Amino acid sequence: MALAGLGLVSVAFHLWLIFSGLIPNLVSRPLHMALALPWVLIFAARTKGGRISGAVIAAVGVGCCAWIAANADALSDQYGFLQEGFQTWMAAALLLVTLETARRAVGWPLPLVAAIALAYGLWGQHIPGEFGHPGTPLSSFLGTLTIAEGGLWGSLAGVSATVVAIFVIFGAALNAGEAGQGFMNVAAAAAGRLRGGAAKVSVLSSALFGSISGSASANVASTGAVTLPAMTRLGYPRALAGATEAVASSGGQIMPPLMGAGAFVMVELTGTPYASIIAAALPPAILFFWAVWIGIDAYALRYTLGALPEGERPDRRLTAITSGFFLIPFACLMWGMFWIGWTPQYAASLAILAAACLLPFGADLRFDARRGADRLAEAAISSGRQIGTIASIILCASIIVGVLSITGLGVKITSLILSGSGQSLWAAALLTALACLILGMEVPTTAAYVICVSVAGPALTQLGLAPLQAHLFVFWFALLSTITPPVCGAVFIAAGMVGENWLKVAGAAMALGLGLYIIPLGMIADPALLALETDPWAAVIATVRVGAGLALISFGVIAPGPAWRRVAMGGFGLALTLVAA
Repeated sequence: MALAGLGLVSVAFHLWLIFSGLIPNLVSRPLHMALALPWVLIFAARTKGGRISGAVIAAVGVGCCAWIAANADALSDQYGFLQEGFQTWMAAALLLVTLETARRAVGWPLPLVAAIALAYGLWGQHIPGEFGHPGTPLSSFLGTLTIAEGGLWGSLAGVSATVVAIFVIFGAALNAGEAGQGFMNVAAAAAGRLRGGAAKVSVLSSALFGSISGSASANVASTGAVTLPAMTRLGYPRALAGATEAVASSGGQIMPPLMGAGAFVMVELTGTPYASIIAAALPPAILFFWAVWIGIDAYALRYTLGALPEGERPDRRLTAITSGFFLIPFACLMWGMFWIGWTPQYAASLAILAAACLLPFGADLRFDARRGADRLAEAAISSGRQIGTIASIILCASIIVGVLSITGLGVKITSLILSGSGQSLWAAALLTALACLILGMEVPTTAAYVICVSVAGPALTQLGLAPLQAHLFVFWFALLSTITPPVCGAVFIAAGMVGENWLKVAGAAMALGLGLYIIPLGMIADPALLALETDPWAAVIATVRVGAGLALISFGVIAPGPAWRRVAMGGFGLALTLVAA
C-alpha cells in the first residue's frame, strides 16, 4: 500500500503541474527529482544494505531538492552563483546523488560519462591546446548546474516533469487494464493467418505495445512472454524467435502516437510541435516494421514456417471487445491533440481519465470495483517506477549537456566532426551514426540521443540537414544500438527468455534488421520521406520507393536462392533506397 500511495502522489503531482498554471521551474523540477529518488534508490534495491544506503542517499537528495524548491525566489536572484559554505556543499551533494541514482537505475556507463564531463568542467583549464577551456569559478560552475536552469533544472528536466511523466502515466494506465491483451488479440487476428504468422503477430503486437511503452526492454519482456513461447512451440529456430522479438520491440521507440521519451526531448531541443514530429516519424516507423515484416516472410520461406494454428487465434468478439480498451483512450488522445488543438499534455490527461475509467472492466464487460482498485494501484506503482527511472536518466544527461554548454566543448567537438569529415555531409553522417551506435550500446537510447545530438547535431545542420532531419537521424541510430552487438540490451533479454546463445540471436537480428540501418540514410538522401505534414504525396511516393528497396534487400540477404540473384536484389534495393526521386 505504501508503494501505491507514493505512486499516487507522483501521479497527482505531475497531473497537477499540467493544470496548475505556471509553476516556477526551480520548484517543479526539483520536486520532480525528489519524487523520483525513492523509487530508484530504495524500492529498486535488491539487498538490505542497498536499501539502507539508498534511503540515506535519497534523504540527502530529497532534502537538497526541497531546499531549492523552498528557496526558489532567492536562488533565482543569484543568477547561478553559489554563496560559499552550505550552498557549495549542497550543490556537490546534489550532483553526487544524481550520479548515484543514474548508476543504480541504468548501470555505470552513463554516470561515468557525466563524471568525466564534470571533471573536464572542473579541471579542463589544465588541458593544453584547443580542447582546454579558460576555466570557470567553482561557485559559478556548480551554481549553473544546480541552482540555475543550465544544468539539472534545464529544459530536459522540464520535458521529463511535464511531458514524459504524463505519457508514462498514460501507458501505465493502459497496461494495467485490458489494453495489453487487446494489442495481442488484434495482432493475432490480423497476422495469425499469414505465412510466418506467429512471428508477424510478434511484430504487430510489439509495434502496438511499443507505441505506449517507448522502451525496447519493457516491450521484449511483456510481448515476448506471449510470442516467444508460441514461436518456439511451432518449431521456429530459437535464434530467429529471439531476433524477431528484439528487433520488433526496438521499433516501439519511434512508433507514433506516443514513441519514447526521446521524442518529447526532441520537441524541446528542436522547437518543433509534437504533432509535426509524429508526422515526420510516421513514414520511417512504418518502414521499420515493413522491413522486419518482409524479413520474416523471407525467413518463413527458408524454414517453411506456416500460419498460427486456428485454435490459438482469438475469436472476433473477444478481439473487438479487448481492442476497445486501447482504441477509446487512443481516440481521446488523438481527438484532443488534432481536433481540439490541445497540447499533448492536456490531451494525454484526457486519455488517462478514459483509461482509468476502463480499469474496473474486463473482457467480460462486467464492472468490478475491487478489480479497478487493484489495477489503479498497479498503474500508480508502475508510473512511479518508470518516472523515477526516466528522470534519473534525463537528469544525469542534463549534467553532460550543461557542462558542454558551460565549457564550450560541444562547439569544439562539432568543429572536429566538420574537419574530420572534410565538410562532407555523408562522411559526417556516417561518423555520427557510428558514434550513436557506440554510445548507445552503453547508455539508454534517450541519453545517447541527447549527448550525440548536442555535439553532432550542429555539424549536420551546418552541412545542410534540416534540424528535425538531423535529430531523427541521430535518434534512429541511438535506438538501433539496442540490437547492435557487442552490447545489445534487447537481444540479451530476448536470448535469455528464449534460451538461446545471445550471439546467435544477435546474428539473426542483424540479418532481420539490416534494412533498418539504411532507413535513416534514406532520410538524408530524400528529405521528402519526412515531409508527410507539408508534402504528403511526396512523402508517400518516397515511402513506397524506400519500402520496395527494403523488400529487395531483405529478400536478397535472407531468402534462399542463387548468390548472384541475392547480390543483385540487394544492390538494386540499396540503390532504390538511397537515390532520391
